[in-house]
Amino acid sequence: MSRPASAGLRPWPFVVTFGIVSLLADVVYEGARSITGPLLASLGASATVVGVVTGAGEAAALGLRLIFGPLADRTGRFWTLTITGYALTAVTVPLLGTAGVLWAACVLVVAERTGKAVRSPAKDTLLSHATAATGRGRGFGVHEALDQTGAVIGPLVVAGILAVTGNDYTPALAVLAAPGIAAVLLLLWLRARVPDPLDAYENDGEPATGPPVRVTRLPRAFWTYAAFTGVTTTGLATFGVLSYHLVTRRLLAPAAVPVLYAGAMLTAGLAALATGWLYDRTGARTLAVLPLLTAAVPALAFAHTLPAAVAGSLLWGAALGMQESVLRATVADLVPAGRRATAYGIFAGVLGVASLAGGTLTGALYGVSVHALITVVAALQAAALILLATTGSSLRVGPGDV
Repeated sequence: MSRPASAGLRPWPFVVTFGIVSLLADVVYEGARSITGPLLASLGASATVVGVVTGAGEAAALGLRLIFGPLADRTGRFWTLTITGYALTAVTVPLLGTAGVLWAACVLVVAERTGKAVRSPAKDTLLSHATAATGRGRGFGVHEALDQTGAVIGPLVVAGILAVTGNDYTPALAVLAAPGIAAVLLLLWLRARVPDPLDAYENDGEPATGPPVRVTRLPRAFWTYAAFTGVTTTGLATFGVLSYHLVTRRLLAPAAVPVLYAGAMLTAGLAALATGWLYDRTGARTLAVLPLLTAAVPALAFAHTLPAAVAGSLLWGAALGMQESVLRATVADLVPAGRRATAYGIFAGVLGVASLAGGTLTGALYGVSVHALITVVAALQAAALILLATTGSSLRVGPGDV
């Protein structure tokens, strides 16, 4: 779909360029996250300290979006927050390799995750304007596919450097400065080309006229959708639990786990593309695929044969790809532009709470009975499907919803 030349870039180049920014950033922080545990351990951290620090980092990455989402909407500084968040990641990761003491490394781990909280609601809002022209599902799907490509490359690059240097963390993290700098520079270029994506794409190149319409409440449909998201995500295991099963059951060697994780990230990217295309053609009905995938994960991933466990891990990646693409696209379709960053912040909070509940639930039930785990997850996904069916007609933004 064409847009006026004043937009600086047509919608698809904007989406793809933003996807390359995310790819480069994922090389940086996914590369670092793949060795955070061993790095902290080398500085004297116990398993408890590693768990607390990484847990605090994830809490910051998700919980602080409840602050930075509304802040983006109130100030309108979407580009500033996006660039600041990416810059924080680009700076903290290389410094992590030179920390030398445990407390400094812990601060840097949490600071890197805070950078994700700073940028994510603003970034998703900027991207949502361009996907209004490309198709929400396809736009977010392509962006997520590029993002997951970086998630595959980063850990493999770090693993290769560790192998060459004899497990020296400093050069393994220092090399990640290059993609971090490239991501920030590309983002600055993108802002110069398209300073206002809302007017350039979602408003068809026409600046808004008259006083802005102030939206004080989020649509009712958003809250029913958030409930569906929370229920289905609660049943999704974490990769930590999946890999624990693979290693303790001697189905896979520890050294092979990162390779399987990279495969799951690749699957996530492909699933994002496929379901994004399907979402643009069929709408909210595509969301029904997610509970079905989630229900299948434990039945396969916690099996006692390697092929089934690997298949379950790849399905886990596909579910994750849907979370990061189609679920985000639906938020943009439900919420007006003036409250979209706030909605993305709340949406991230729901995902964070549900992910914590899901990880705790699956981990606890795994220790009791795998059959019970499979049954409980299936029941949760059945409830999610019922919730989606009963609220599906409301998953559209109309005048009465705002």
